[in-house]
Amino acid sequence: MSDPTTPTPSAPTGPVPHGTVEHGPAGPELVVTRTFRAPAADVWASLTEPERLARWIGYWEGDPSTGRVQFFMTAEGDDPEPEEYRITRCEPPHRFAGDTAMGDQTWHLAFDLAEEDGVTTLTFRQVLGPSDDARNVGPGWEYYLERLTAVREGRDVATVEWEPYLAGLADHYEQAQANAS
Repeated sequence: MSDPTTPTPSAPTGPVPHGTVEHGPAGPELVVTRTFRAPAADVWASLTEPERLARWIGYWEGDPSTGRVQFFMTAEGDDPEPEEYRITRCEPPHRFAGDTAMGDQTWHLAFDLAEEDGVTTLTFRQVLGPSDDARNVGPGWEYYLERLTAVREGRDVATVEWEPYLAGLADHYEQAQANAS
């Protein structure tokens, strides 16, 4: 019989990491995965259609057939400055890649969707440049992808708070970046 005064181990609280840092063709890459009980085409729409994208992170304007759009990151404020987004790969509903820049900083982002038996796995990637710190970038994308998950599950994105992601996942991503070096 167990001693009732001995605490039992509890499940971890707070965000759980879904990613790591790997060696990619262009250098170290942050890689974060999520799974959804939905067809790839439906998940693709959540990631690419302006109205659905706006529910969790922002929206784009322009003509994607030109290879460039303006992206507005509304998840961080109501009046965002547009960021030019250059589309480098678009293979609906499975692969997308693009580059965006703000000031001197450039980000190379991509996602792949793989569907099996009605479950779609999203694999998100960001090339980590010399000035990118996985302590911030990793928790940031975990936070945004949790907002995507919330929207897809019918939950209010306002219930997903940023601070627990930074506090709870920064060390994980720092270690992952160190291990990839």
